[in-house]
Amino acid sequence: MSTYTENLSGKLNDLLEKTYDAEKGFKKAAENVDNPSLKNYFKQKADERYNFGHDLKNEIVSFGENVDKGGSATGSVHRTWMDVKALFSFDNEESMLEEAIRGEKAAISEYEDIINDKSVPESTKSLLISQKNQIENGLSKIKVLEDLH
Repeated sequence: MSTYTENLSGKLNDLLEKTYDAEKGFKKAAENVDNPSLKNYFKQKADERYNFGHDLKNEIVSFGENVDKGGSATGSVHRTWMDVKALFSFDNEESMLEEAIRGEKAAISEYEDIINDKSVPESTKSLLISQKNQIENGLSKIKVLEDLH
């Protein structure tokens, strides 16, 4: 199918909001860790999500749909939780890693849900698969960082 359904447009805009949230969350994590490897990893992930957001916006617009702006309320709560956890955690960096892993697993699940939607045009499916693969590769790397920590 070459046109977006209202349902698919909604799913993509939700994914876009969560992408913004992830970008902000990774930036916040980078601010809350001292380990240079972790700080670099979180900064790279924030940049990656920034790029994902632009690509998703372009894809949504290319099908004549409107792009929702801003982050979600859930993302704001999640970032606040990361701040609180950083303040009260004895192992701040470990907490940030665990939270990043949880978030990345949730993102992969969201991507898979949309990719499996039969109404997704091939260009969108290709973009989503590429982004999901990058998240999976990053998840493998963060698990290694967690083991080293």
